[in-house]
Amino acid sequence: MGAIEITEVSEYVKGNIGSFHKARLESIKKLKLNTILRRKNPYLFKAKNILLAQDLVRILLDAYLSSQEETIFGDFLEGLAIFINKKVYGGWKSSTQGVDLEFDKDGTRFILAIKSGPNWGNSSQIRKMKDDFRKAQQTLRTSNSKLHIVAVNGCCYGQNTKPDKGDYFKYCGQAFWEFISGNSDLYLKIIEPLGHSAKQRNSEFYKEYAQIVNRFTSEFSDKFVISGAINWDALVQFNSSKPKTKATG
Repeated sequence: MGAIEITEVSEYVKGNIGSFHKARLESIKKLKLNTILRRKNPYLFKAKNILLAQDLVRILLDAYLSSQEETIFGDFLEGLAIFINKKVYGGWKSSTQGVDLEFDKDGTRFILAIKSGPNWGNSSQIRKMKDDFRKAQQTLRTSNSKLHIVAVNGCCYGQNTKPDKGDYFKYCGQAFWEFISGNSDLYLKIIEPLGHSAKQRNSEFYKEYAQIVNRFTSEFSDKFVISGAINWDALVQFNSSKPKTKATG
């Protein structure tokens, strides 16, 4: 077992957090109004009595960005977890489908599927993860039938009071970071470096965000506002009408 200094974690974060901010900015720059209009429920927004075009645009945009950022930042945290584990236990990024990290400890091969938080999937997604674990165990045992393998669902934040799920273990938040590093305080120590250049990066992001809100509001008003009021019929038709079938022959 090795060790990792918080200075090493800080250097990794400072060297790689830019990729999160860059991906975040690129995702908003490529976004189209039609994309967010088709992904959300227009009936919900009518029920909430939203009257201003800009309010509706911002709600739709913020909901989309929240989902995107969770995915992008989850990828960053996965990379950080693999970096830390490699330093401490010699772990490696797995090439097996559905498995993100593998490492050996005390005669056991641990295979991990890393997620952002504890409530990451529905029942079918969890079944898929368990099936991936089962297939990974079968594959690993073809080369070493005596290999002791333990599957783990690691979650970067949150809590879980019952880690033993039968087919696998689920460690969240402090328990996850301690499991991959051997350091019970690591979950607290990684928070500070994440703010590196955040003010500058966020300033650039929100400048682009403001431009998109203004542009989308103008586009939305041209398409779905009549005499100063949102044309809900037109919006629902755009979102939910039967798609036109292509002629054959």
